[in-house]
Amino acid sequence: MSLPFYQRLHQHYDLSYRNRDLRTAMSQYQQEKKSSAIYTHGSAAYSSRSSAAHRQESQAFSQASTSSYQQQASRATEFAHSSAVSQKAASAYDYGYSHGLTDSSLMLGYSSKLSPQTKRAKKSLLSGEEKENLPSDYMVPIFSGRQVHVSGITDTEEERIKEAAAYIAQRNLLASEEGITAAKQSTAAKQSTVSKQSTSTLHREEAIEKKSRKVAIREKAEHLSLKKTLEETEAYHKKLNEDSLLHAPEFIIKPRSHTVWEKENVILHCSVAGWPEPRLTWYKNQVPINVHANPEKYIIGSRYGMHTLEINACDFEDTAQYRASAMNAKGELSAYASVVVKRYKGELDETHSHAGVSTLPLSFGVTPYGYASKFEIHFDDKFDVSFGREGETMSLGCRVVITPEIKRFQPEIQWYRNGVPVSPSKWVQTHWSGDRATLTFSHLNKEDEGLYTIRVRMGEYYEQYSAYVFVRDAEAEIKGAPASPLDVVCLDANKDYIIITWKQPAVDGGSPILGYFIDKCEVGTDTWSQCNDIPVKFARFPVTGLIEGRSYIFRVRAVNKTGIGLPSRVSEPVAALDPAEKARLKSRPSAPWTGQIIVTEEEPTEGIIPGPPTDLSVIEATQSYVVLSWKPPDQRGHEGILYFVEKCEAGTENWQRVNTELPVKSPRFALFDLVEGKSYRFRVRCSNSAGVGEPSEATEVTVVGDKLDIPKPPSNIIPSRNTNTSVVVTWEEPKDAKELVGYYIEASVVGSGKWEPCNNNPVKGTRFTCHGLTTGQSYIFRVRAVNAAGLSEYSQDSEAIEVKAAIAPPSPPCDITCLESFRDSMVLGWKHPDKTGGAEITGYYVNYREVIDGVPGEWREANIKAISDEAYKISNLKENMVYQFQVAAMNIAGLGAPSAVSASFKCEEWTIAVPGPPHSLKCSEVRKTSLVLQWKPPTYSGRTPVTGYFVDIKEAKAKEDQWRGLNEAPIKNVYLRVQGLKEGVSYVFRVRAMNQAGVGKPSDLAGPVVAETRPGTKEVVVNVDDDGIISLNFECDQMAPNSEFTWSKDYVPTEDSPRLEVESKGNKTKMTFKDLGEEDLGLYSCDVTDTDGIASSYLIDEEELKRLLALSQEHKFPTVPVKSELAVEILEKGQVRFWMQAEKLSGNAKVNFIFNDKEIFEGPKYKMHIDRNTGIIEMFMEKLQDEDEGTYTFQIQDGRATGHSTLVLIGDVYKKLQKEAEFQRQEWIRKQGPHFVEYLSWEVTGECNVLLKCKVANIKKETHIVWYKDDREISVDEKHDFKDGICTLLITEFSKKDAGIYEVILKDDRGKDKSRLKLVDEAFKELMTEVCKAIALSATNLKIQSTAEGIRLYSLVTYYVDDLKVNWSHNGNAIKYSDRVKNGVTGEQIWLQINEPTPNDKGKYVMELFDGKTGHQRMVDLSGQAYEEAFAEFQRLKQAAIAEKNRARVVGGLPDVVTIQEGKALNLTCIVWGDPTPEVSWLKNEKPLASSEHCSLKFEAGKTAYFTISAVMTSDSGKYGLVVKNKYGSETSDFTVSVFIPEEEARKAEEPQKGDKKSK
Repeated sequence: MSLPFYQRLHQHYDLSYRNRDLRTAMSQYQQEKKSSAIYTHGSAAYSSRSSAAHRQESQAFSQASTSSYQQQASRATEFAHSSAVSQKAASAYDYGYSHGLTDSSLMLGYSSKLSPQTKRAKKSLLSGEEKENLPSDYMVPIFSGRQVHVSGITDTEEERIKEAAAYIAQRNLLASEEGITAAKQSTAAKQSTVSKQSTSTLHREEAIEKKSRKVAIREKAEHLSLKKTLEETEAYHKKLNEDSLLHAPEFIIKPRSHTVWEKENVILHCSVAGWPEPRLTWYKNQVPINVHANPEKYIIGSRYGMHTLEINACDFEDTAQYRASAMNAKGELSAYASVVVKRYKGELDETHSHAGVSTLPLSFGVTPYGYASKFEIHFDDKFDVSFGREGETMSLGCRVVITPEIKRFQPEIQWYRNGVPVSPSKWVQTHWSGDRATLTFSHLNKEDEGLYTIRVRMGEYYEQYSAYVFVRDAEAEIKGAPASPLDVVCLDANKDYIIITWKQPAVDGGSPILGYFIDKCEVGTDTWSQCNDIPVKFARFPVTGLIEGRSYIFRVRAVNKTGIGLPSRVSEPVAALDPAEKARLKSRPSAPWTGQIIVTEEEPTEGIIPGPPTDLSVIEATQSYVVLSWKPPDQRGHEGILYFVEKCEAGTENWQRVNTELPVKSPRFALFDLVEGKSYRFRVRCSNSAGVGEPSEATEVTVVGDKLDIPKPPSNIIPSRNTNTSVVVTWEEPKDAKELVGYYIEASVVGSGKWEPCNNNPVKGTRFTCHGLTTGQSYIFRVRAVNAAGLSEYSQDSEAIEVKAAIAPPSPPCDITCLESFRDSMVLGWKHPDKTGGAEITGYYVNYREVIDGVPGEWREANIKAISDEAYKISNLKENMVYQFQVAAMNIAGLGAPSAVSASFKCEEWTIAVPGPPHSLKCSEVRKTSLVLQWKPPTYSGRTPVTGYFVDIKEAKAKEDQWRGLNEAPIKNVYLRVQGLKEGVSYVFRVRAMNQAGVGKPSDLAGPVVAETRPGTKEVVVNVDDDGIISLNFECDQMAPNSEFTWSKDYVPTEDSPRLEVESKGNKTKMTFKDLGEEDLGLYSCDVTDTDGIASSYLIDEEELKRLLALSQEHKFPTVPVKSELAVEILEKGQVRFWMQAEKLSGNAKVNFIFNDKEIFEGPKYKMHIDRNTGIIEMFMEKLQDEDEGTYTFQIQDGRATGHSTLVLIGDVYKKLQKEAEFQRQEWIRKQGPHFVEYLSWEVTGECNVLLKCKVANIKKETHIVWYKDDREISVDEKHDFKDGICTLLITEFSKKDAGIYEVILKDDRGKDKSRLKLVDEAFKELMTEVCKAIALSATNLKIQSTAEGIRLYSLVTYYVDDLKVNWSHNGNAIKYSDRVKNGVTGEQIWLQINEPTPNDKGKYVMELFDGKTGHQRMVDLSGQAYEEAFAEFQRLKQAAIAEKNRARVVGGLPDVVTIQEGKALNLTCIVWGDPTPEVSWLKNEKPLASSEHCSLKFEAGKTAYFTISAVMTSDSGKYGLVVKNKYGSETSDFTVSVFIPEEEARKAEEPQKGDKKSK
């Protein structure tokens, strides 16, 4: 069972708390209640119905059919009574809540007295039907109030009684209506019977009596009205329960901020919902608005739920932040709106202008008797800049003199510190004695340091005075210990811890501060305890170990190596409660008496295990602690829950419980004892009596360390003079500074080396006035920035500056001239003083005197009120009188010395036709080659208007005749940029005005001005920010304390321009264009007052306008710059990579991947990757399919910048890409086994052979390689060793027979790969061309060889093929083949044979070898000695050939060996040749052999020789020779005759056989 709703929100009390006083008070209330009128109120829906609606409802019920309710007469009477109560409830409830009805008032009054029964026996106050509809564990609480009434909720006792009675009436009303419903349900059957009877009766009456149309329509309308009323009542009962009835205020419509002109009215609107109906209060700057104090100023209204605040006749003082605060029993909610009141420039008369006037002239003030008197408020005996020390007392005061003095009408005195009102406290008190105001500090603290202002207001007029108060550190108890911290504030208070913050002191005691100790003290005691054992460096620390509900104060002490410093001022008390609990206690309903007591009717039952917390996050992390925050679980049961926090180091799952001994009660927790630099994750579990729940989701990895860095030191420290004892120091804020608390400034006398703090409370802003300095002494300054992480390093020391007053009266004006003259008045003009005295010129005073006969008279004042222009019209002069003038300038330091007496001018009517001289010439924007000259038009324009100006220039030292004009045609502007100046040269200028009559006399001179660019000169810079806003920016480092920036367009001030907005801060100014357009074309300049002409300008022409608008558009809608557009490439495995590269991507950049206008996401098909460091965006696809054809787009979102790149892959482009991807994929598969890195190719070697080669990879020992030609395997003798991965096949003497298709195959168990090379047709021709080229290049130079036939010219090649064409030429003429001159190839020799050479064959011979593309030549010179030697050798060889040819020789016929059997005949015949016929002789064993009968030797016909033995004998064996001889030579042919006997041969054959047997 669940707990009642009120047990989740309210504190429980027992019946024992009902003491005697409470009972007496309640009895008294019961009696007062009976005697008072009843005021009731319904729900939000019910109260919206008007009293007329209630009356209609009552009438509708009473007009119901009499026959239908005859049997329920008594119940009808109750119903009528309820209707009456309902009518009273409507009006009373409206009254009750309009007077601030609260939740507790509504719930009061369940019974007239306390019940003596026990809690479980308590009678229920609900009707029967209510009990059935409520949950089983729903108990109605009884509330009572406190005796002490909380002011602000109700005003009088009578109203409180009415509020309490309102709920009683409401309950009576609801109970009565519930009774009606119950009555109807309990008599349903009876009503059904009666209804049937009534229906039949009605039918009979209807048949007898005819109703008119009008009556029928009226009855129908009444029936519908009654039905609607019943439905509304039923719906109301469904809504009316405590859970949905009570809710905190909620703004439906929030007030909107307004900017209005002065004297206009403004209305702030808001609408708020809540139950009970919230009470709304309006505040101005956190102060409640009192309508009665300003009845004509403010009108507060509330009508139909719309609340309004009307401010009439707005003035400057109405510029403020307004707050609408809605409050009811459930809490408080505020909404804010700002009102800015703008004033028209120059609207008020100068005599009425004053800083303190809001809406009325100074001549009038508010008195109790109306607007009558003019108030003059003066401060006498004023407090000056004050110096104090911690712990001392100090009093600031001044005498206030107000005239006229009005009795019983006291001024309003208000003190401010740094612009914030000072409220009286235990530290400071204010006092007004009637003519003197004082502010007293009973105990000075460094927190009291600041700029104090006293403001005295009389009605709508006020005056104020300010001075600075410095508080020095108290003397340290330990010498060298640091000073005390300051501004100790308690933040983020809850049940388990309170975060304490403070500011670091300016003085560290001479050694760096090591950290801080935090002390706590329970309110009501004086015992301080230290909260941390180890000093913390970060100026923020969570204090734990607090007792829930108790209040504490805190202080902080700093520590360095010397010791611990003095403690800070104690903080404000703070309670250890959750914020929600505090709000609940503050908004707890208040009844007339003693608080609220809630009585439960049933004890809470056993709960359920809570779920995990949600939204766990690290909200703060330093090197000392980490703070976690989370939301309670949705599933939490009805008990209170506790939390257990767990941690684990990143990368592990070793979770450790942190708070094992002390459970956490609030949804925040601070963890200590973490190792700095390590990474952790955290999670939280909930627990109650039912058990410990599941853990929450773990946080992201958190690195223990300070996330806030110590700021960098400020820069550009610039001191400037202020007074005789003070110096103004300015500086630039450090870059990338975060959460700056302020700055500390230190000063040091030049050469002393000792630094003293100028402030002990960090100052905000980048400007500070250092007081208390010694006049005439030179100081240097340095600045440190402060944030919670610590103090920055010191800035660089500033330049030295002498302390003396910065302002003085201005120097005299000069060059007084008469600009125009009338009969009784004259217009004078003069030049601005050379020296302004360090302050802005506030006005001029003119004196004049008459000059009669050369004798001047007495000086008279021409003006009583100072004039601001450098021209003035003096009236009431005497015509034709001569006058002299002098002018004095004034600033805040006083009136300067008067100028020299002017020349004498005669007061007479000018009648000249030409214009007078221009005046107020001014040079600005001086640079080394240019400057800008400005002037004002002449006061006297002549007879016709001025049409233009001429500007003249000359060097300052040049003579008067060296003036030259700068413009040939007159210019209409009153300014001119002068170009082409010489650097370092001094110039003077003058201007002449022109009209139709001619050119007038020149103006006074401007200058001399030296053309130079001064050091530190800066120019106007145009800037376009991230929002596309265009602005001109200017910075000046040489500003005086009172210097201001003045912007102009075409040298006309832009103060009132609605198209521009100017913002100046410190030494920087910015002019922003609200909507830059063509009307903004022009020259914009910025001048710095109280300087020596510092100015700069910027021209916006049409071209620049286009550039800026384009840049604005780019910044307003920024694009991500793309380095490489979207492209696609095929990877090694056939994967498809889409990629693009941006110039730069931040860590928050996001990319959407679009295909055919639909976003695609990472999955099995797509893999996405973003490298934010390089800007590369990639998407990978494993394979391209037909459905992937289309358009691919990468959309980038980087902050506000966007960008995209698109790639279209359709048609042939996509098919080609798909084919290539598939090829690459197959290639990758191929390369998994042995494969070719380089496919088969050919190469012609130096030996003119053809080498087929390929490069392979992924080879192992088992890999085989097989060569094929025309599908036939080629046997290779050697096994390939795959050295260097190269496989070759050498084809020697390549020719046509080697043409064909070659193929090589690699294979092993992992797969195979093959490569084919076609050497046919064109491929073969190409190869043969290379072969022929190689053969031709191998040819040797032509050589000369003599033969018997003639002379031969030849060249040797590696080998010859028919495709190599050979051509011969002699002395440039081609040689034709003939019987005498022949050419050919023999083996490796290419030759030309010249038979029977003659002298005509002498000359140069060339052999050209043509490889099919190129001819290669070899040549020889066959002439001179070469020819003679070759011819002689030819003759010799020829004779030798003849001799060799005719020499005697044996042509053939004789064998080398003749073996013959004894007794056989031997016949040998041989052919002999020779010319002349040779002589023939025979030899036997080298001895002559003669013919005989046994051996016959014959020689017949001169060519045949016969050798015959008729019967061969063994003696015929031997060596024989045939000798032939003639005159050319002889020759011997030998042969051997071997005769054998058969028997001896047989015997010899048997002897070896016998020998073999014996051996065996």
